[in-house]
Amino acid sequence: MRHPLGPLLRRASVSALALAVIWVPGTARATAPPAPSAEAAPESARIPFAERYHAVQHGGFVRAANASVSCRTTAVRPSEPPCTAAREGRVPAVNGNFDMFYVDVDSDPDTYNSSRAELRLPAGARVTYARLYWGGNLRAGEQKPARDAGRVLVAEPGGRYKELLADTVVGHRVAHGADAFQASADVTDLVRSSGAGLWTVGQVDVAMGKSRSGTWGGWTLVTAYEDPAQPLRALSLWDGFDSLDRPAEVRLNGVHVRRGATGRAGLVAYNGDRGGTGDSLTLSTRGRTPLPLGDSADPADDVLNSTINDPGPVRARREPAYANTLGYDSDVFDLGTGLAQGGDQPTFRLVSQRDAAWAGALFAAVDVQ
Repeated sequence: MRHPLGPLLRRASVSALALAVIWVPGTARATAPPAPSAEAAPESARIPFAERYHAVQHGGFVRAANASVSCRTTAVRPSEPPCTAAREGRVPAVNGNFDMFYVDVDSDPDTYNSSRAELRLPAGARVTYARLYWGGNLRAGEQKPARDAGRVLVAEPGGRYKELLADTVVGHRVAHGADAFQASADVTDLVRSSGAGLWTVGQVDVAMGKSRSGTWGGWTLVTAYEDPAQPLRALSLWDGFDSLDRPAEVRLNGVHVRRGATGRAGLVAYNGDRGGTGDSLTLSTRGRTPLPLGDSADPADDVLNSTINDPGPVRARREPAYANTLGYDSDVFDLGTGLAQGGDQPTFRLVSQRDAAWAGALFAAVDVQ
């Protein structure tokens, strides 16, 4: 049986503005501007970044993520780089080089794309909030209907697909030759009951084909958890949707970071191309010089480089596990160096001077006293 179509969404116009968010410490809280109804999630061409969730608790964030499209293993055009080598990161390649097609790892003939990723929760941790983000480009060799952007299918570890509708405004903007969107929904109850393991997300409304703007898309499941064995941390999750024509900035006002504090931060972004320079994520505290974040997989001057990466020697499982996701970034960074001097008002700033990229979400867990 075909899965039913989701809500009808209207197309919106173009806008861009720098993003700024104020964080105030307090008890755990999740905020979500509600859609008028589950059947009609509204759209906006620009959604300024706003705090979605914050808490001060012993614990942190984990996330699972994967891409929904990749290159065809059989080249459509002789000029295309070898797809397998591109996926493995062995040759320079970006999504605009390829005729792209769907990733589809499930056994359901009625899903045109699907991928899996592992959510790794510490033993005994309690989920306090979880949100699924999905998005991509609706225009490439084909034009996907925007009415399906506000729905997706999700299956917990060992479970069956459930239809999930966006529960807040869907970002949808036509710019830079792309027809880009991001949607999201609260999945706290589902993640709390199902826990760690391989999560599957299907039917992400992403176009296939080839165009100058490229084909790209994917999903990220962000989960906040409480664990008494871990340090007391300020946990903050922000989201929005806008092209990075101007920098995106978020700030934790009212937070004092002690010297030697630890923490991690993660971002979700679309259409970052690997190679070259000009993309950066920096961290600063009040009065101190911003320090660029990066690691061996994400150079500090090219953080939007089509990777799904997190610190540590053991990587979470993904199916498929492409090193180059060809336009989808969901990365987690260690903040040890950036927090070494301590200070007030930790501020993250995401810049793209080269790529026609979109920012979708940013989360951080920082030690507090």
